[in-house]
This record gives sequence, structure tokens and C-alpha cells, in this order.
Amino acid sequence: MAAYRQWRRFVLFDKELVKEPLGNDGAAPGAAPTSGSAASKFLCLPPGITVCDSGRGSLVFGDMEGQIWFLPRSLQLTCFQAYKLRVTHLYQLKQHNILASVGEDEEGINPLVKIWNLEKRDGGNPLCTRIFPAIPGTEPTVVSCLTVHENLNFMAIGFTDGSVTLNKGDITRDRHSKTQILHKGNYPVTGLAFRQAGKTTHLFVVTTENVQSYIVSGKDYPRVELDTHGCGLRCSALSDPSQDLQFIVAGDECVYLYQPDERGPCFAFEGHKLIAHWFRGYLVIVSRDRKVSPKSEFTSRDSQTSDKQILNIYDLCNKFIAYSAVFEDVVDVLAEWGSLYVLTRDGRVHALQEKDTQTKLEMLFKKNLFEMAINLAKSQHLDSDGLAQIFMQYGDHLYSKGNHDGAVQQYIRTIGKLEPSYVIRKFLDAQRIHNLTAYLQTLHRQSLANADHTTLLLNCYTKLKDSSKLEEFIKTKSESEVHFDVETAIKVLRQAGYYSHALYLAENHAHHEWYLKIQLEDIKNYQEALRYIGKLPFEQAESNMKRYGKILMHHIPEQTTQLLKGLCTDYRPSLEGRGDREAPGCRANSEEFIPIFANNPRELKAFLEHMSEVQPDSPQGIYDTLLELRLQNWAHEKAPQVKEKLHAEAISLLKSGRFCDVFDKALVLCQMHDFQDGVLYLYEQGKLFQQIMHYHMQHEQYRQVIAVCERHGEQDPSLWEQALSYFARKEEDCKEYVAAVLKHIENKNLMPPLLVVQTLAHNSTATLSVIKDYLVQKLQKQSQQIAQDELRVRRYREETTRIRQEIQELKASPKIFQKTKCSICNSALELPSVHFLCGHSFHQHCFESYSESDADCPTCLPENRKVMDMIRAQEQKRDLHDQFQHQLKCSNDSFSVIADYFGRGVFNKLTLLTDPPTGRLTPSLEAGLQRDLLMHSRRGT
Repeated sequence: MAAYRQWRRFVLFDKELVKEPLGNDGAAPGAAPTSGSAASKFLCLPPGITVCDSGRGSLVFGDMEGQIWFLPRSLQLTCFQAYKLRVTHLYQLKQHNILASVGEDEEGINPLVKIWNLEKRDGGNPLCTRIFPAIPGTEPTVVSCLTVHENLNFMAIGFTDGSVTLNKGDITRDRHSKTQILHKGNYPVTGLAFRQAGKTTHLFVVTTENVQSYIVSGKDYPRVELDTHGCGLRCSALSDPSQDLQFIVAGDECVYLYQPDERGPCFAFEGHKLIAHWFRGYLVIVSRDRKVSPKSEFTSRDSQTSDKQILNIYDLCNKFIAYSAVFEDVVDVLAEWGSLYVLTRDGRVHALQEKDTQTKLEMLFKKNLFEMAINLAKSQHLDSDGLAQIFMQYGDHLYSKGNHDGAVQQYIRTIGKLEPSYVIRKFLDAQRIHNLTAYLQTLHRQSLANADHTTLLLNCYTKLKDSSKLEEFIKTKSESEVHFDVETAIKVLRQAGYYSHALYLAENHAHHEWYLKIQLEDIKNYQEALRYIGKLPFEQAESNMKRYGKILMHHIPEQTTQLLKGLCTDYRPSLEGRGDREAPGCRANSEEFIPIFANNPRELKAFLEHMSEVQPDSPQGIYDTLLELRLQNWAHEKAPQVKEKLHAEAISLLKSGRFCDVFDKALVLCQMHDFQDGVLYLYEQGKLFQQIMHYHMQHEQYRQVIAVCERHGEQDPSLWEQALSYFARKEEDCKEYVAAVLKHIENKNLMPPLLVVQTLAHNSTATLSVIKDYLVQKLQKQSQQIAQDELRVRRYREETTRIRQEIQELKASPKIFQKTKCSICNSALELPSVHFLCGHSFHQHCFESYSESDADCPTCLPENRKVMDMIRAQEQKRDLHDQFQHQLKCSNDSFSVIADYFGRGVFNKLTLLTDPPTGRLTPSLEAGLQRDLLMHSRRGT
């Protein structure tokens, strides 16, 4: 009783009488009457109503005349005669348009059950698909209650003698249905209800003295007795899924809720219960309330009492009374069309329309009942936006009352719907920093925080100096549990001086740049930074060494050099397992790290030498830098032994073959550091013999000049001429070297004697004795050559005379052909045959097969063709020579004409000394004249 009195009362339903429709335009039940004289009258039900039910869009009534009435939404009453005497029970299925009824067709106790198919018609009335007697046995008894399962396979009937019959099978047909007695007892059955849980079907049975449940979907129908007190007729109901389909039994003292196997909660509601009904999450109770007036203390009880029927609508979840009203002689309570309808004995229908959720919430807000509003909104399945608005208003209410802790808890429940800045502004005061921290923590936990929120939360932690909370916030177990922007957190912690926490975040979330920046710029822990780089994957290690390599090299050069060696050869992160050591490592471009060693030449040399030894295919920049470094060390070294060693290292590097493609760069480096041996080596490798010669000439190294000529004279004969000119300009006694040069010039016929004499004429120390032997030998060779040429000329003249005689004979005297064999097939000649003046004869068929023309001898044709080609070539050259001479005389730019003919290859044969003679001059003479011409033109320029 005390618990009942604590429940608050509200008016969450609107009550009004249902009115008749206007004309043919039906109005929904509960609609307001039209103003004016045309307002409709109140709806009045037919008299003699004995039983009511609802479903499938209609209210269904049964009366004492055996008629069943239907009241649809249009409020147009219709009826049909179902029984001859009276209707006692109705059950309208909710999922099927099937109506089950119990009534009497004759006097006496002989109730009949009829099943009506409301969708089919029989003479204008609903089709009755089945009729059978309700009494289970031979003993007459009265039906007290009726229920039907929505699957149409179960129907239970209760009787006043305490028995219950179960009709199992298709209830609409006799053939497929079986009736049996399920329960026998000594107390009248007052309520029945089916409950479906999965594939199991339970039947609740309540009498005036007990409550039981049966499993009717299996065999043997096991029974469980749930309680030892019951209720009256129409005082039981089955709840909806919001109350887990519990069976409700309304006793005079309490209302009990039952599961199929146990009793649930109970509620102490006062009054003698007349009707119990379940409606959309509400428990509707109609009870008789007997209240005694104050005068009853002095008078008799019966004369001072007044009976009233009170209808209460309870919200069991939220523990309040949603509506309460007094009625007189309530017949029944029905639910249809989303409203609750109360039928009274005077035939009136009262509609109870539930207020909308927003109206109900506003009523609660006005009374500051926010907790109740929240519970109501949840039970009404209000969306998250609507709930967030309630939480916000509740939080604002608590905040205005000074309950900041409670307010922040409500604001936390709005996260995701309410803009966080609305809450943050309220708690920015330093005294409310704890509340702000709690809100921001939850904001991060739900992964709805941005970078500004993270910054603010970390600043709260640092202001509170709450290291434990700070560590708890940042030290998450996995990446998926991180609810904040890690980079922002690192920045804030670093700025606040919490370096260890910032390092923890950077290391655990792979923010390598931030980790190294803090270690190197803030903590100055260079060893740890280098160790951390060694643990990184190749790409990160490479990029961070390029970024921080100079700083590390400045403070810990040896360790940094070692890491760079590994990074550029065969890098593997230091934390990888040994099993992965067999996998190929990665290597960086060593040339890109050379600038890191700008101020550390010793480490640079060690790095470069390591790369050149371990990795011969290193980039060219490695070898260029190593050469430059060795040349610098050699140039600045003073100790002879060390300098000699450095000299050998530099020469060895030059001879390694790594500078073939960058010859010019290596040569420039050697010249810059005055490394003469390297310069000479590179000259020789680049076939720059002229430069080698000039180098020795500049240093007056006569023997080396001769050695260069002897070593490279075959490739560049002009070296001997340059040597002769060089010694000719020397006023010193160089007879020995001049003689050696002249000897080689004579052997190779490199210069005309006249040019040799002219060259040596400028030297005052060079006497005739120096070139005497050269001139004598030269004249002897020329005399021998002249004799050979004269002999050849004489032989050519004799040959010419002989050929002219043959020609003359052919012209003047007859030619006798005495050949007896064919010159092609060597067979005896037969007529017809073909004879040529050259002396060859052929069969006609052989001649026709092998000859290319009728005028040429097939045997002599190849040789004659060569001669003709030579003659034509000579004629073309003669014409070309005349044309060249003409253009050379007429042109203003003689050099352009010569260049044009050089480009066309006209002078190719003239410039080669090894060609056979093509004219009347001997080879030696022609070569000498050409050399004189070239030398003269060179000297003239």
C-alpha cells in the first residue's frame, strides 16, 4: 500500500465520449463534436450487452438476444443473429479475421462454440465454419472463459466447475481438431492465456484460488503451479513484449506477474479489482474503491458507504500512474485504433486518447521530473536526438541549481548529439576543471573528440598535475583503442614539458619524427635517438638519417658512421628476429649521405673506403669524393712516408677503372691538387698524347719526350714532328735526341727532307753533321726509287708498243680462227659457232646461254669491265679536278669551297699515305709532295 501511494499521478490521456457520425462521413472514435447545431449526439450501444472484445478494426459485442454486433471505425453498427438465446463469450483474433463465440441456442446448460470466418459470407452473415458443444463431459457446467491461439491450432475453454478443455488442431474444422480435458479442479476457472516462446506454447490457467501453467505444444502437457491465490473473472491479462509477455493476475491486495515457470514482481494496488487489461505498455485496472466518510465512525458501515469504479492506467516500467478517472458501472475496457475505450452500463463509450510523447514530456519538464521524463522517453522508444534534448535540459537544470557533478553526468549522455562547445563553455572556470575533465574523457572514449578537445583535456591533466590520469589516458593497449589525435597529444605534452609521456606516445604510435625531434631538440639524448633510428624500417631510417644525420654526426660521429655503413650496405632493423637475417636487406644510396660528413673528414674517409670495399658498385659520387679526399690529404701532408702512402692510395684509386665515364672530373681534381702522376696517368688513359708531350716539354724532360714518342708514336706520328721542332728550338746540345728523332722520321718517312732541313735551320747548335747521315740515306733511297721508277716506265712503254702493234694488226690484216674447242664447255666446235677477235670461240648455244650482250666476249667481259670502270673513274676525277680548280679561282671564300669538297670526300685518297700510286708519280714521291704541301700550308697558317 505504501509503495502504491508513492507513485505519482499524471494525466497523460484525454477523455471524451464517442459521438455518432455526421451523415455518411464517419469520424474516428474520440473525435471532437462539430460546433453549432449540427453537432452529433453521443454514441449509444444497444441494450443487453453481455460480452465485449475488439480486434481487426472493430469493436465486437454480444447481447442477451443472441446477436453479435460490430462497431467499425466509421461507427456504423451492424449485427447478425449468432445464437437463438444469448451470447456469453467472444474472442476476436488479432492476426486473423476469425471470431470465436460461446452462446446458447436452447434453454438449459448447453453452451455451443461457434467459429466465424468474417471474410466470408453466408446469406449476408459471416460464415460459420464450425459448431461444437463446449461441455467437456456429461455433467452440465457453465463456460467461464475462452481464449484462442493466434496460430489457430489451440483453443482453451474454462468452466465454473474447475475444468479446462483444450482443442488442439485446426480450430476452424472438425476433422482436423481434437478436444480433450486439460485441467480439472475444484475452483472456477477465471482466466486463460496462451504464451508463445520460440517453438514452445504455454497456457496460463488462473482460478479463484491458484495460478498454473501448462506446456501444450508437447506431449503429456506438464504442469507448473505458480501460486496459491487467484483472481476473479476478467482480472487477468497477458502483457506485451515490453514486459516479457508475463501473465498478469490482479488480486484484491496486489497485482502479480508470472513467467511460465515462476512468479515475477508484484505491485500493491488497492481496491477490489473488477477488470484487468493491457494496453500499449500500460496496465489498465478497473477496481471498486470503498471509501468511508468521517461520519461512519458513529453510524453503521452499510449506510455510509458509496460504490465507485476507478479506472487507473499504470506505467509499470516508470512507476507512475498515467491516468486515473471514476466511472459508473463499467462493462468492459477495449483497445482498438490506438485508443482505449471504456464501455459503461448506460451504453456510452468513453475514449481515452494517449497524449503525444512531446506533450507528456513537457508536462514532466514543468515539474522538473527529468529522470521520469527520461525513463518515459526510453519506454516510448524516443529517438536519440529527442533523448539528447532531455539530457541537455536536465543538465541545464542541475547546473542552474549548482549541482555541477550531476550536470556534467547528464551532459555526458548528450555526447554525439549536442555540440561539445556548449558544455565546455560552462565548465571553463578553473574551479570546474574536474567536471570538464570528466566530460572530455568521455568525449574521447567515444571517439568524438577533435584536436582541440585533445589539447584541452591534456591541458586539464597538466594543470591538475594528475600524472596517473594522464598515463591512463595515453597508455592504451592497442591502436584501435586510441580515442584522440596522437600528434596533437604529442605536441601538447611536449609544450607542457611532459617529455616522457610524449616519447611514449610517439614510440607506441610510430610517430618517428616527433620521437626524434624530442630526443634531439629537447632531451639531447643523441645515443637514444640513434638507437631508435636503428630500429626503424628501412624507409623511415633512411629519411630520418637524411634529416638528423648532421646533428648526430656532430655529437656522436663514430656511432653515426657505423649506422650509415649498415644503412647503405645491408640494412636490417635491429629488433628483427634472427630468423629474418637470411632475408635480403635493403640499402640506401650512399652518395646522398656524403653531405652529412661535411665537417668530419676522418669519418667521411672511413665511410667512403668502407663503401668502395664492401660495395664495388657504389655510385660514382662515392669514388669522386674519395679521390678528392685522398688528393687533399696528399696535398696537405708533410711527412714523406705518409705522403708516399697517400700517393700510392690515390694512384691505386685512379687505376681502379671507376673514372672512365668521368674522366674530365678526375683530371680536374688531379690538376687542382697538382697531382702530376695522376694527371699523366689520366692523359695516357684518355689517349691525350699531345698533352703528355707538352707536359714533358714544359719540364724539359728530354728522355721522357723521346719515350713518349717511342711509346705512342705509332698511334700519333705527329709526335715525332713535334719532338723535332721542340729540340730544334733548344739552344742546348741536343744532338743525341735530334739524331734519335731523325732516325725514326726516316724509317717511317714522316717528313720531307726539305722540311727537316728547314726545321733544324733555326737551331744554331745543329750542324750539318747532325743530319748528314739522314740526308745521305734519304738521297740513296730516292736514287733507288728513281731507278725502279725508270725501269717500270720502260716496261710500261714496251707493253704499250706491243699492244698498239696488236691493234694495228687487227685493223689491217685478217684474223685466222684456229680454235677447235669451245672456250666454255671445252667440247669440239661445231657449226654454227661464234668467234671473237680476242681468240675465243664458242658454240652458238653456249654463247647465247652465257653472254650478257652480243658484242662482248663472255670470257673477257669481267676483265674488260674492270678496265672500263677504271677509265670512267679517271675521267670523272679529271672533270672533278677541273671543276674544283675553277670554283677555287672564282670563289671569294676559298676555304668554304675546300671544306665543301672535303665534306664530299674528294680528298680522302690524297690524304692517305698507304694508297697505291694512281698517277705517274711514284708512291714515295707523291707522298713527299703531299707532305710538303701540308707542311707548307700549316706553316703558312
